[in-house]
Amino acid sequence: MDHTVQVGDELAEVSDLITRRRVVMNPGVTLDYYPGHWDPETAKAQGQRDIFINTMHFMGFVDRVALEWAGWSSRLLRRKIKMQYSICAGDTMVASGSVREVEVVDGATRVHIDLWIRNQDDVPCCLADITIELGAVSSDA
Repeated sequence: MDHTVQVGDELAEVSDLITRRRVVMNPGVTLDYYPGHWDPETAKAQGQRDIFINTMHFMGFVDRVALEWAGWSSRLLRRKIKMQYSICAGDTMVASGSVREVEVVDGATRVHIDLWIRNQDDVPCCLADITIELGAVSSDA
């Protein structure tokens, strides 16, 4: 990525289909065995449409979107999310975002990003506040 970044720059939209298998796999890998992530009856008893992704799935998607935009040699410094609505099996996560602030700290460029995750029906599901340091990771490591 070009490291000339300006306030207002938009990140490319990223979509990700969330299959039933992926909803179940993420909590299995992260040891989050809450029944709403794998048992449809539990999820529906809570008012959900179906089993739903866990918090770490949201965080991983947010990280992926930000780092794909900034470049994999960049470093995630801060991530703050606010979940608003569930992403269920069969939904599509759609991410979009923009640069809120650019600053130079000790010679390094830090970019503050507002990121929005919506579902296929354009319902807001998660807001994220991300700070990235561009080109922070050396390829010599």
